[in-house]
Amino acid sequence: MQISQLFNQLNNKNLTKLLTQTVALGVSAIVLLSSTNANAAEQVILKYGTFQGQISVEELSQFTETGKTTPTLTAYLQAAQQDPAVARKALKAPIKADPAFLNNLLSSWAGPILVDQIGEVVHPPVGRLDQQALRSALSASIKQNGEVTLLGAIQNYPNTSVELEGDRLISVYERLSNLAELL
Repeated sequence: MQISQLFNQLNNKNLTKLLTQTVALGVSAIVLLSSTNANAAEQVILKYGTFQGQISVEELSQFTETGKTTPTLTAYLQAAQQDPAVARKALKAPIKADPAFLNNLLSSWAGPILVDQIGEVVHPPVGRLDQQALRSALSASIKQNGEVTLLGAIQNYPNTSVELEGDRLISVYERLSNLAELL
């Protein structure tokens, strides 16, 4: 099904829901997949309101894969009053679809809107959102195994560090789950 046909079949309410859920997809992509790219993110700055802490992408990946937390991550999750099981689920929740479809979605007129929304949750620690960098991270995640997760986008982000707005993580995860049902 062509992307334009998909969008034409959706009414405005469903389109808004799709866009919102795609944001969740992107955030999940940033958090799950591993990357061998030398220019990929190595550090994640977790932000929860006024709380801010730094953790390595490796620690976050280990937590997502095994559920085991480091003392630092445990302290961050407690300070942010986040349930580790829910945070882990949000980071690794995949959107599985045909890689060509997902890449076409990113390349369509909706791509910049989706990337902007995802960029509100995952972005460089300073400066403006680099749409191309985030789009590249999402595409790399898709190419690895045909799905997008928040961890994957983070692991493939072409910057040494990335900031994750943790207080928005769960709501993005919920939107991502809804999007996965539509695909």
